[in-house]
Amino acid sequence: MGALPVFRWHLAPDGYATYRQLRARGLRPGGQGVAAQMERPRRRRGPLVAYLYLIDAAKPVRPMTPAKWAALAKANTARRTCPECRRDAGYVIPTSLGMCVTCAFPSISPRSA
Repeated sequence: MGALPVFRWHLAPDGYATYRQLRARGLRPGGQGVAAQMERPRRRRGPLVAYLYLIDAAKPVRPMTPAKWAALAKANTARRTCPECRRDAGYVIPTSLGMCVTCAFPSISPRSA
């Protein structure tokens, strides 16, 4: 028997929210622990569990700083740049290929320059 209150799926009382629900409201847990959990039973496996936090104890999301925006832009650019041809592919390079589709399959999709 756990110490947390357990509610059935979609039947949590007002005042509780999941992490995603907090995020949608512009909030974060703010250091508080899990206050309760919801469980959805399944037939052959253990129940699905969603952790709930108190909305009253949640804090506002910290705003992004210019340095964080710059770091995020740099990381996204790196994910789009092909290591073989050093061009911006226009999409995130698949990790399964490790290069753009044009470099991975040169006979199928010729690059038009």
